[in-house]
Amino acid sequence: MNAGAEARALFRALLREGRRFPNYNIREYVQRRAKEGFHEAASITDPVAAESLLQYGRKELEIVKRQSFVYQLYGRKVKNVLELDLAFKPGAKQEERDN
Repeated sequence: MNAGAEARALFRALLREGRRFPNYNIREYVQRRAKEGFHEAASITDPVAAESLLQYGRKELEIVKRQSFVYQLYGRKVKNVLELDLAFKPGAKQEERDN
């Protein structure tokens, strides 16, 4: 597999693993860092530097996989405010919201 295809596969794998975190803040952080890191590395043309970045990315992917597994086992089950599915309807009465 050439370096470009491997980098794209690594990028997709990092984003996929980032979605597995139960905590919104960590999930968004992992995905944002993956996007920023690959955006910064897009201009690298040196094959040796590109290979070292791929090595670094593979190690980071393994870390993210381990951490997402640990967070799924031991993470808090309480959702963040941004993840709550509130049945708030503007103009609705309190009884309608409670149902």
